[in-house]
Amino acid sequence: MNIWIVVVIIVLVLGLIIGNILLLKQTSNQKLPKPTKDNNESYDRFEDKDD
Repeated sequence: MNIWIVVVIIVLVLGLIIGNILLLKQTSNQKLPKPTKDNNESYDRFEDKDD
């Protein structure tokens, strides 16, 4: 009975690792949107102003 618990744990761990590798391969081909000034409004307060 104990061997089945070990087999199930090994299968779950291998499934998790393979799933994460496939997810990384899928997301590596996606393009990120180009940042614009509108996306960075919250960071404007940290910029030095030329007053």
